[in-house]
Amino acid sequence: MGRKVVKFGGSSLADAGQFQKVHDIISKDAERTLVVVSAPGKRFPKDDKVTDLLYRAHKLQRKGESFKETFDLIAERYIAIARDLGLKMDIVAELAAIYTNIRGGASADYCASRGEYLNGLLMADYLGFAFIDPQGCVFFDEKGNFDADTTQEVLSEILKNTEKAVVPGFYGALENGEVHTFSRGGSDITGAIVARAAFADAYENWTDVSGFMVADPRVVKNPLAIESITYRELRELSYMGATVLHEDAVFPVHRAGIPTHIKNTNHPEARGTVIKYTAKDDLPKHTITGIAGKKGFAVISIEKAMMNAELGFGRRVLEAVEKEGISFEHLPTGIDTMCVVVQQEALEGKRDKVVANIMHLCNPDTVTIHDDLAIIATVGRGMVHNYGTAARVFTAMSQSGVNIRMIDQGSSEISIIVGVDDADFEKTIRAIYNEFVK
Repeated sequence: MGRKVVKFGGSSLADAGQFQKVHDIISKDAERTLVVVSAPGKRFPKDDKVTDLLYRAHKLQRKGESFKETFDLIAERYIAIARDLGLKMDIVAELAAIYTNIRGGASADYCASRGEYLNGLLMADYLGFAFIDPQGCVFFDEKGNFDADTTQEVLSEILKNTEKAVVPGFYGALENGEVHTFSRGGSDITGAIVARAAFADAYENWTDVSGFMVADPRVVKNPLAIESITYRELRELSYMGATVLHEDAVFPVHRAGIPTHIKNTNHPEARGTVIKYTAKDDLPKHTITGIAGKKGFAVISIEKAMMNAELGFGRRVLEAVEKEGISFEHLPTGIDTMCVVVQQEALEGKRDKVVANIMHLCNPDTVTIHDDLAIIATVGRGMVHNYGTAARVFTAMSQSGVNIRMIDQGSSEISIIVGVDDADFEKTIRAIYNEFVK
């Protein structure tokens, strides 16, 4: 029999009713033996996430103010889940211990991590699974960087001798044993780490959406779902703003070649999206796999005659930008022109210094900075097999009255990146979607 790791997000574990849905999902597949859980999310739009309440409690304690009222809200959530599910564990004692630790000055990471810790205990009791505390098997170095090798070694040994278990997401421990949390997408990252350590056959990430959409549903009405995507395509889309699953949260399973399946806890019958290492024989129905983008960029445009013959010119341009602590996003170039695309907010208070650095190091003919640029990536492994994809993208934009300010197509051949005015962002995405999907 194979082995699957299943991770459930905060919305999937917001209350006892959601716990029951998770129980049903796990019980329907005997291979779902390792469960990673988030802290309880919102039950309704104006509700609080438990993690936010824990951060609030820590902040109040640091100010010397009472956090009892906030902690009571946290306690009520867990006590209600335990009561409604008829669980045996002493959740009140666990809550009392955490309250004492917060009052004693526990760190922000410790406070935040208790949401997942308590949910892990409840879920383990509910399923009859073992409980594995990440504080003893997910490690960070003294600088707070994730220690993948040590974690893999220790966690693999634990999982090898554990048939069924629940592992809280989001946190681990520093070298001194102190609780430390991941900076973003924490529970998703833990799920991928567990899947790799268990040498799982598959990693299922259960959330409140039925997988990835070809485009943002806030921009395109009822966009088509993506049935399969490669890790490479996912990286391109997530970097450009697609938010279902952050790229950091799939790196461990990508590295291990384990497929990831994005599923909806509230609609388990939906196909969802499968993320694969490679999909040579599984081309998408449409030429493109997805469209994603972000606003708020600036373009530093440097012009100099014969720059292509000047040794080290590009390096000096990047050095001029790096001196001000700014990283670049893209580097579209021409024969006598080089553009550096950066986050517009990163230039705040540094524009004159960046221009001065470039003038000093590169002696260009002109340097100009253009603001309010949106960058949009059209991504798809099917683009390699279809001629004229770029022409279709540009024609669709032209017919919608969009002016292209930048074009950047990498050697990977799976993405075409265009820059447009921020005001044309939504119009551009809809134009490309309608050309390839509608």
